[in-house]
Amino acid sequence: MIDIENILTQAIEKDASDIHLIAGNKPIIRIRRELVEVDGFDVLTPDDMVEIYDYLVRGNIEKDQIYKETRKLDCSMEFGDIRLRVNISSSDDVPTAVLRIIKSTLPKYEDLGVPDIVSRMMYQPQGLILVTGKTNSGKSTTLNALINRVNEEQNKKILTLESPIEFRHKSKKSIIVQKEVGLGRDCRNFSEGTKNSLREDCDILVIGEIRDRETMEAAIETAESGHLVIGTLHTKSCAETIDRMINFYEIRDQQTVKFLIASLLKLVVSQRLLKGRDNSLVLVPEVMVVDSIVAGMIRKEKISVSEIEDAIQSSSEKGSIGLINSLAQLFVDDKITLDQAKAQIEEKNIEVLNRTIMQLKIKRDSQAKSMNPGF
Repeated sequence: MIDIENILTQAIEKDASDIHLIAGNKPIIRIRRELVEVDGFDVLTPDDMVEIYDYLVRGNIEKDQIYKETRKLDCSMEFGDIRLRVNISSSDDVPTAVLRIIKSTLPKYEDLGVPDIVSRMMYQPQGLILVTGKTNSGKSTTLNALINRVNEEQNKKILTLESPIEFRHKSKKSIIVQKEVGLGRDCRNFSEGTKNSLREDCDILVIGEIRDRETMEAAIETAESGHLVIGTLHTKSCAETIDRMINFYEIRDQQTVKFLIASLLKLVVSQRLLKGRDNSLVLVPEVMVVDSIVAGMIRKEKISVSEIEDAIQSSSEKGSIGLINSLAQLFVDDKITLDQAKAQIEEKNIEVLNRTIMQLKIKRDSQAKSMNPGF
């Protein structure tokens, strides 16, 4: 028998983020983006994977039925005081599993590296705020840290829709209701949960993932009716997020939805995680505050991604932060290398990056001289 709990224990002790259990491979854990074999285990066999599947499903008939019908299962489980997000899928008709370890305590918002403008936007009475990024970019952590800050500072009712629920919040100054999305759970899908929120007298609705047009439509309707809606999308930049939102719709409907997005969207934060010089993960944020200039660009018949990117880059006084500015600042602060910074942007923007780095260094040196005039 395979000692599954030993794998979980080692992963937690080594501060891993994910556990990969795949037939034909030894158990693998991801530590600060690196894939590492778990000590003391042989290659997993198909029989081992069946045993692991049984351990993860834990005799739940409904979960077993979902997996057998769809060949995939998303759920959560607890191991001691640690919660895990579980994904089970199939490869060559054998179960394969990926487990995400969810920290039992949230990091402080101030320690995440998310710009302060993002938390200030949580005081908006209504509108749409989006946190975006690729898988493993820290979206869920940022989202939960924002929820926790509102919970500590504001008197609101917060309703979250998650698949699965990761961090369990306790009501503080706010009331928090968390719902798990999926068959046999609190609501069948994000779209239905979003629509029902209109009847639940919430002030803030958090949508764990906007995956389709139905959920996007429901999110826009909820924001339009006077709620603050916060959602996530799997996009790699703020400009791409606008494009993705519009492309949920048929061409004949896109001009109408552009006007809705332009009036309701308040802020988009797109984030990436890079391994820093000290081997820790560093957040690289791009922030787009939707002012009158950006709103006008969204309303145009043809949206220009490069125009939106230029608008972000030149609107720092309103709180927007361009990707190039973030990368340049992190390099000047000695948190990432120049090669890492260059790898995140297109070749045509390298010169802009170099120029921005030079400007930040001059500004830093000028500030240092003003603070130490005899230096």
